[in-house]
Amino acid sequence: MQLRSPRSAQTVRDPVHHPVFARWYARFSVAAESRAGMADVRRGLLRGLSGRVIEIGAGNGLNFAHYPGTVSEVVAMEPERALRALAVEAALRADVPVDVAPGVAEALPVKSEAFDAAVLSLVLCSVRDVPRALAEVRRVLRPGGELRFFEHGAGGGRVMHATQRALDRTLWPPLAGGCHLSRDPVAALREAGFELGPYRRMTIPENGPALPQSFCVIGTAWRPVGDAGADGG
Repeated sequence: MQLRSPRSAQTVRDPVHHPVFARWYARFSVAAESRAGMADVRRGLLRGLSGRVIEIGAGNGLNFAHYPGTVSEVVAMEPERALRALAVEAALRADVPVDVAPGVAEALPVKSEAFDAAVLSLVLCSVRDVPRALAEVRRVLRPGGELRFFEHGAGGGRVMHATQRALDRTLWPPLAGGCHLSRDPVAALREAGFELGPYRRMTIPENGPALPQSFCVIGTAWRPVGDAGADGG
């Protein structure tokens, strides 16, 4: 893994610490692999990737089992200690080389233009600074590099939007590890300078009730080929 020198001790001090949420998420996410169809979503998200890949916010590593053999290496960043420990265990079972490391999305401790592809999977909802995080993704991707994303965010009608915003202002972030329900990941990617490819909006589970956290989008974007200004400093 090509690490660059850390800017501060924050890269090793667990700047994200949600132990109660991490325990709940680890149990819920494993159950959702089959009950909510998440295993199929992960396979579709990662299908066709190749080369060196960085996964940002890897959680407990449930994506690792679905990377195709054309991927030469995965560098998986996860800032939450309990989830990172589970990701390390998942990396040992993966069919492709996976290196799990601490690091926040807003300050990735890796070299610029070091990766052929990046993966964002249910992470933009909880980062503290979305524009900064996406600027970092652009920085570490080579020009023309591919971004695969699966995120949840704003959806439904006026009542649902109002409900999502109200939850974001009150109970949801502290209960859900900093997660926000009303962000718009597609708009954020466009504003960050990515070239958007095909994407599809969906609910998870697809045939279940529409809850505030159900509205998702899955798709592809690219760092523009001629992009020479994505270095985050």
